[in-house]
Formats: sequence, structure tokens, C-alpha cells
Amino acid sequence: MVRENIMLSSIESVKRFVAITNKYDFQINLTTDKYKIDAKSIMGVFSLDLSRPVTLEVESEAAGEFFKEIEQFKV
Repeated sequence: MVRENIMLSSIESVKRFVAITNKYDFQINLTTDKYKIDAKSIMGVFSLDLSRPVTLEVESEAAGEFFKEIEQFKV
């Protein structure tokens, strides 16, 4: 599993992020202190406290291209 901290600070950034995650077949989650949600679910992402960074968890070791695409969201 690979973990990164990311920041989704606007509605547009959430939309872009979810669109990117949905292009990949492997499991992608976002976690906070209390919650773990599917990062491919726009409603799930909006249910998190997005005023601070969240932790991205990727269940694939072959996610290099995905991490290049989300570079703009890394903290």
C-alpha cells in the first residue's frame, strides 16, 4: 500500500480528483482521523472535512501513472 497526503481545497479540485481516480481499476481510498472512504465516490469525498489534508491510500504497487496525474493535489 502506498500513502500520500493530499489537499482538495475546492469543488473543482474534488471533481478533477474523482475523475482521475475513476480511470484506474485498483482500490483508492481517502482517510482522515475517523473515516475511510472510496476515493472514486464524489459523495464520499465531499463527506470528509476538506479544510485540511487527507491521506490517500492506493492498493497497487503499479500506480506510477496515477501518482503523476495527482501531483497537483500533493501537500
